[in-house]
Amino acid sequence: MTIFCSHCHRPLQAEMSCLPRRAKQAPSASRPFRSTKSASKARRDQINAELQALRSLLPISAEEKERLSYLHTMALVCLRLRGARLFPPGLASPASPALGTELLSLLPGFLLVLSADNKLVYISENVAQVLGLSVVELLAQGDTVFDILDGRVGEDVHKKLLLAQEEPGREVTFVSEMRTSKAFRLQHGGNRVVAVCGRFVALHWPPSPSTTAFLALCTPVVQSPTDGEAASQDDIFQSMHLLDMTFIDVTESVTYHLGYHREELGGQSWYSLLHPEDAELAAAQHRAVALGAGAGPAAGTAVLRVLRKDRAWTWLRVWARRDGGCITCTCRCLREEEAAHLRARQPRAAAPPAGRDLGRLAEQLRALADSLSPPAPRRWLRPEEAEDDASVCLGNSLLGPPQFLRFPFEQKIGCNIPSVLSQVSSLQRC
Repeated sequence: MTIFCSHCHRPLQAEMSCLPRRAKQAPSASRPFRSTKSASKARRDQINAELQALRSLLPISAEEKERLSYLHTMALVCLRLRGARLFPPGLASPASPALGTELLSLLPGFLLVLSADNKLVYISENVAQVLGLSVVELLAQGDTVFDILDGRVGEDVHKKLLLAQEEPGREVTFVSEMRTSKAFRLQHGGNRVVAVCGRFVALHWPPSPSTTAFLALCTPVVQSPTDGEAASQDDIFQSMHLLDMTFIDVTESVTYHLGYHREELGGQSWYSLLHPEDAELAAAQHRAVALGAGAGPAAGTAVLRVLRKDRAWTWLRVWARRDGGCITCTCRCLREEEAAHLRARQPRAAAPPAGRDLGRLAEQLRALADSLSPPAPRRWLRPEEAEDDASVCLGNSLLGPPQFLRFPFEQKIGCNIPSVLSQVSSLQRC
């Protein structure tokens, strides 16, 4: 039997082929199996040793070093590196020993330093007194200012920081909730509201994004007059009133905040200092406190504008409570941004029944008529006498803001008050 080659079609023997045969390869020796487990462990041990060396260089106590995880260690190292870049050894750093605990304890809040790209550069150690979180725990939230703020205000805060960066030296203020510890949220019912006030400062010349920093003071917005640990008591004054909100006494600090002397306010009405647009809100607070209406302390809390002696308006947060025949008010001065934040969360006063609108209009017009005529001499009651005359005070004050039109209408207006009153009375009879 003839066998032909499949390649050249020539007759070949059974064991022959025209194709070159591959040389027989010697059997290779089997490679030994190498495990990478020991190499990975060696790399991890080397990384851990480097992290421990970095941790030992951090300027914190030994107890805090023991509690640091590797993530916290790297966050603190990055914070220190950003601080060293903005504050070289030749310059005074905000983290220097000169800014000790004694100076920090005198501040009404904590210090915050940001880079031009909104990275955290420095947070003072007294942040734990305000937020209940240490610097290390706060850095675990993230390395930018937006990681520790309420996300709902992120866009507004970003716009203000850009505005401050475009105009170095311009002071900007924003109010936002900051993240707090779980224990703080359980005690206070939520995160801490903080007002951040600061400006961008050029640390080197010529100024550039890498040499500018945002220096700010973060002060907590006090939620109640008893929250003494939240902020300083320097911006608070107290006043005592009769049930018709006539001043009986006021603390001496009112001179610093409003410009009035203590003797000037004695015998004046609280409504004579209020902004006309806030009179209705103040009257609702007045009714709630005098009659004991409303649920909880929120019924006696309001954010109002009052007139300073220099004819400028200032914002106050007023906590009012009734003590027998008197009403005591604790007032705290606010920035405009703080007032806007609190007004947005302030419950609106309930509108009075529609059937009493004409009656209230008549009362207001009578008050206007009284303001245009010389006031009759009056003997102001002392606090001990006010308890017996409580019913009279309530009857003269709770229907509407007593004499709240006196300040806006100091000049005479062109209308006949008695005729207007007669027209309103005829409408009421109808």
